[in-house]
Amino acid sequence: MIIGCEIAFWVFILLGLTSRYILKLEKLGMLLLACTPVIDLILLIVTGVDLYKGAIATTAHALAAVYIGVSIGFGKSMIAWVDTRFKYYVTKQVVAPIKLSGMEHARHYSKGFVRHLVAYGIGCGLLVGVIYIVNDTSRTEALMNMMKIWSVILGVDLMITASYFMWPRQEKRKA
Repeated sequence: MIIGCEIAFWVFILLGLTSRYILKLEKLGMLLLACTPVIDLILLIVTGVDLYKGAIATTAHALAAVYIGVSIGFGKSMIAWVDTRFKYYVTKQVVAPIKLSGMEHARHYSKGFVRHLVAYGIGCGLLVGVIYIVNDTSRTEALMNMMKIWSVILGVDLMITASYFMWPRQEKRKA
């Protein structure tokens, strides 16, 4: 179900962008893009019901919480990123996306870290909630492990973010 929801998320985004820019159906495109949070809700319900019925939590259950956190934390920026590239590569309506460098890149990357922090808070909040509701450590070990792994990933992302301020990305020279 998680894989199905992930596929559905991107299918709805691509259909929405295709409707907006190729078929020139603005309202349909916006409707399709607005369906992406519904996919998150379906995923949350299915995962919750599965665990409520007595399933032992797996990495897949934990990934559902990660997916929901990431979709909420990064959703708008991911859609904007895809939207810009779709307009450029498919419809040729805009100039090429700009490659940032220097402090501008560092500030932009730090905004991404804040989004990661929001995603982490939401995802771990869901994981803690499920652990509390299930109230059986033998059935929720995979959820705790996912929080540990994600904490390490968040720490690495923080170090990368800090590194861009200490050693700003250099602008690439054209040959």
